[in-house]
Amino acid sequence: MKVTIKVRLKSGILDPQGKTVNNALHHLGLTSVQNVRIGKLIEFNMEEIDREKAVQNIEEACRKLLANPVIEDYSYEIEEG
Repeated sequence: MKVTIKVRLKSGILDPQGKTVNNALHHLGLTSVQNVRIGKLIEFNMEEIDREKAVQNIEEACRKLLANPVIEDYSYEIEEG
């Protein structure tokens, strides 16, 4: 199965990298761009057969390593095949 995880800062958390990119885009003349937020996209394959066990493993990986649950939200998709 293929797993895609999206990690983003929670709303209300300052995103200095997003602010820098937003300013850079404005300097390039793209002034219609607003409120840039930067996140992470993580993709990997799992050999797990049991979907419930895969979900447990993904949740654990997100909570313990891939995201900081204090300041970040995450979501994921599982493609079987």
